Amino acid sequence: MSIASEFREFAVKGNVVDMAVGIIIGGAFGKIANSLVADIIMPPIGVLLGKVNFTDLKWVIQPGVPAVEASEGVEAVAAVPEVAINYGTFIQTALDFFIVAVAVFLLVKGINTLRRKKDAADAKA
Repeated sequence: MSIASEFREFAVKGNVVDMAVGIIIGGAFGKIANSLVADIIMPPIGVLLGKVNFTDLKWVIQPGVPAVEASEGVEAVAAVPEVAINYGTFIQTALDFFIVAVAVFLLVKGINTLRRKKDAADAKA
């Protein structure tokens, strides 16, 4: 069997379509989870911490230097970007992951519960 025919057989199976749908739905769910964390959960936490935006939390290792344009007697100086550890962004990303993990766990738990009920009903019949 050639590689092309093996790939064709693989691609037309229903599992590939199911997997594609799952990936698309998963991407959309990830956007919803990110919005939930960034737009609903983190603002109140930011207020409790006395900050307006949680992702602004960082530890600056080296401050940035703005660019200076050349003028009479002064050479131009290129900008130097700030070097910082953005721990607020990391914490927000970790919360995103945690919320997605809990949601997937609850989804799988619900599916397993429905599956057990169906198996029990099939066993009675």
